[in-house]
Amino acid sequence: MNQSRKLMITAVAAICLIGASCAKRRAAIQPPPPPAPVPVASVSKPAPAPAPAPRLAAIAPLAATPAPHYPNAATRARIDELLARIEDAYFDYDKATIRPDAQKALASDSTELRDILKDYPDYRLTIEGHCDERGSAEYNLGLGDQRAAAAKDYLVAVGIPAAQLATISYGKERPACTEHNEDCWQKNRRVHILAMATSPQP
Repeated sequence: MNQSRKLMITAVAAICLIGASCAKRRAAIQPPPPPAPVPVASVSKPAPAPAPAPRLAAIAPLAATPAPHYPNAATRARIDELLARIEDAYFDYDKATIRPDAQKALASDSTELRDILKDYPDYRLTIEGHCDERGSAEYNLGLGDQRAAAAKDYLVAVGIPAAQLATISYGKERPACTEHNEDCWQKNRRVHILAMATSPQP
């Protein structure tokens, strides 16, 4: 009996010791204190950015002065002078073939005329085709057109750009001579060259 009692006392003592040790541990382990509040630093506004320096306007390069499309008054006067010196080219009856004398007439001063016109690509000449009074109006319009085209082909061969040569036929509607004989009819079978009246005048 004494032995059982000793065991019981020992067990109770052990329990008490364990309980005291746990209580000490509980007291020793304290939860960490809450962190101290961090003071919020006042946010200062950033200093305003300096105003950008005024930009200088870009200086556009000077454009090259375009070449004039139409000749000035002095050059037009020279063209008219050359055209006046180029005689009308004449044709045989019912023909549109350039005769040797017609070639000579068209060749007169055409080289200088070509050199002037190449600098003014928008300036044009008109080649008029004419016929004598014989034949129908419709037939002579066609013949006059063939004569003007033949003269144009010759001038293009000389070097004048085709784009600067327009053709028109007046048939027998604009005779240079109104008598009814061969001499007069020969004067009417012709081509005549002139500057286009529709070209703008500066």
